[in-house]
Amino acid sequence: MLNCTRLMLVFLVVLTAGCSLFVPNFERPSLTVAKVDMLGGNLFQQNFLVTFDIQNPNDRALPVTSLHAELNVGGEKFASGVTNRAFVVPAHGATQFDMTVTANMALALVKMSQKSGQHPDSIDYDMTGGASIDLPFMRDLPFHQSGSFPLRLPH
Repeated sequence: MLNCTRLMLVFLVVLTAGCSLFVPNFERPSLTVAKVDMLGGNLFQQNFLVTFDIQNPNDRALPVTSLHAELNVGGEKFASGVTNRAFVVPAHGATQFDMTVTANMALALVKMSQKSGQHPDSIDYDMTGGASIDLPFMRDLPFHQSGSFPLRLPH
């Protein structure tokens, strides 16, 4: 019985060490907005075609099968989008991809007008999402970016 337990323990250690050799160690790619084009909409819903730049700092290509993102402004959901078009970001390279994003400008304007009554210079935003990656042992690569939009024009 003791030998069986030792054998199982050795097996688990070898299995764990073996798996660590195959799990890729990725640095997070950077994602920035390159262009925004309005596709259409009304007072409560607008559709935009957003072009993103993604830079891959890793030594292997990054095959993306889908991507989803949500933008919160002033603590409220402002926009969201999903793309199911696959693309590959080359190793140590960059690529652009498009995503249709649905937004609610009316809500954002209400939030900004509430904030402007308090005389702040900016409003906080928070962008979260994830990319589905087609690599073994790596299925989802989440991302998060936050900051603030200026509410006052520079003089």
